[in-house]
Amino acid sequence: MAGWMWLRCVLGPHLQRIHRSPEQSRTDGRAGRRGWSYQPRTLEKHTDSILGWASALWSLSYYSSPLLLCYLYRKGWGRWKNLEYLQFISILEATKKNHTPENKKRVRCYDFDFSYWPFDFSWTEVNNPKGMDTLCFIVGLHLISPQFSHIFPVVVQCCDSVIISVFFLSSFLVAHSFGRRMLYPGSVGLLQKAMRPMLQQGQARLIEEFDGQRNKLVACDGNEIDTMFVDRRRDGGETGQTLVICCEGNAGFYEVGCMNTPLEGGYSVLGWNHPGFGGSTGVPFPQNEANAMDVVIQFAIHRLGFQLSDIVIYAWSIGGFTASWAVMSYPEIQSLVLDASFDDLLPLALKVMPDSWRPLVQYTVRQYMNLNNAEQLLKYQGPVLLIRRTRDEIITTTGPEDVMSNRGNDLLLKLLQFRYPKIMTDEGIRVVRQWLGSFNHLEEASVYSGYEVDDDWCVSVLQSYQAERDVLFPWSVGEDMTLEGRRQLALFLARKYMRNFETTHCTPLPASEFHSPWRL
Repeated sequence: MAGWMWLRCVLGPHLQRIHRSPEQSRTDGRAGRRGWSYQPRTLEKHTDSILGWASALWSLSYYSSPLLLCYLYRKGWGRWKNLEYLQFISILEATKKNHTPENKKRVRCYDFDFSYWPFDFSWTEVNNPKGMDTLCFIVGLHLISPQFSHIFPVVVQCCDSVIISVFFLSSFLVAHSFGRRMLYPGSVGLLQKAMRPMLQQGQARLIEEFDGQRNKLVACDGNEIDTMFVDRRRDGGETGQTLVICCEGNAGFYEVGCMNTPLEGGYSVLGWNHPGFGGSTGVPFPQNEANAMDVVIQFAIHRLGFQLSDIVIYAWSIGGFTASWAVMSYPEIQSLVLDASFDDLLPLALKVMPDSWRPLVQYTVRQYMNLNNAEQLLKYQGPVLLIRRTRDEIITTTGPEDVMSNRGNDLLLKLLQFRYPKIMTDEGIRVVRQWLGSFNHLEEASVYSGYEVDDDWCVSVLQSYQAERDVLFPWSVGEDMTLEGRRQLALFLARKYMRNFETTHCTPLPASEFHSPWRL
C-alpha cells in the first residue's frame, strides 16, 4: 500500500495552490486567508526545479538523463512526506473513480496541472447538438467557406504547376509556423511561462473571492477547454440571472481578461481560454475556435441550466470571431457586445506584411485564418452593441491618430447597410462616416445636433414599421422618405449600435461602459 501511494506521488501532478472553500476553517495562522500557495518539501522543490529547467532547455534531456530515476525517487519521497499533497492526491484519485458533485467540489479546492483535471462535460453528452453527427470529430462545425476566385487568378493561369505547388506549400508553412503565433501570441509557451504568476493570481482571485468553478470541457475535435464559471443567480439581482459568455483577445486569458468587466457589473459570467491557451489544449485555428465556442455554449445550456435567451456574448478584439460565430449558429442568443473588434482580418494582416507578399497573405488568411466577423454577424437578427476605442493602435490600418482607419467603422457600416439598406444609401453612409470621424463625445454631439436629429421621431418611424410588418432584417424602412429623414435615421441608428470609448486597444473596459445593446 505504501509503495502504491509513493508511486502516485511520483506520477502525480504539480500542485500550485490550495483554495480554501468558504465553509473551511483553519487554526494554524492562515485563518484570515481564503487560500495559500502549496509549499513543497525541499526534495520535491529542488527536483521540480531541475526537471523543469531540463525540459525547458531541451526536452530530450528530460527523458534521457541517467539521473532521472534518482530525481523521481527524491520527488516522490518529498511528496510522500507532505500531508497536504497526500490529501490532494487522494481526493484527485477519488474524483477520477467517482465523479460525484461532492468529489468535484473537493477537487476544485486545488490548483494543479490541468492535464490531470477530470472531464466535467463533453459534447458527446448532448444528443446531436445543432444537428451534428460523428463526422464533427473529423470535419468540425460549420464555417462560412472563403472565396478565392479574386485572389490570385493570374498566378494560377500563368504559372506552371511547380510554382503553384510551392505557393500552396509556402502558404501552409506560413500559417502553421509564425503566422499562427503572430495572430495568437497567447499560444506561445514562453509568453505563457512569463505570465504564469499573474494567471495563477487571477485564477485564485476568481475562485476565492467570487466562488468561481473551474471546469474542463471536451470539444468535438477532442480539444480540452479550460473554463471558469461564476454564478450570481443566488444573489437575487436581475443582472445575475443573465449569463455573459466572454471571448478573449489574442493574448487574453480568462484569469486576467475581459470577464472581469461583467463580473463587476453583477452578471453571472462564463470565461474560457482559446485552444492552446492556459489549460486548454490544441491550437487556435478558426475551426478549433468554433468547436470550443460550441461546447462552451452547450455546457452553459445543458449543465449550467441557462436558456439561450438568458445568454449575452461579450467579446474583446479577436474574440469577435467566436462571438459572431456563436450568434450566427445560435440565433436565439439574447444579444451581442463586441469591444474593439473588426470586420475582417485580411486588411489588418496586409498592414503588417510586405507588399510583395500580398497574394500569399490573401490566400493564407482566407484558407487558414479566415476571421470574417462581419460576414458571420450579418446572419444574426438580435441586438448588437459595438464599442470603438478612439485611440486604438491595433485594429487601425494606418495608426491610432487616424480614427477613420479603425476597422470597427467598417463593421458598423456593413451591419447598418445590411439591416437598413434604404436608409444607408450614399448620403446615409456619408453622414455616418462624418459621425465616425469624431474623436470625442463633444465632436459626436456636434455632428448629431448639426443634422437636428429628432430621437423621438426616429423611434416612432422604426416602431411603426416593425408593428406593421414584423419582418426580419433587412428592412425597407426609409424607402419613401425624404433625404433629411434618411440622414436623421442613419445617425440615430449609428449612435444606437456603436458607443465610443476614448482610450487605447488594451485598456480594460470599465463596468460602467458595459451596456446592454439597444432594443427597439
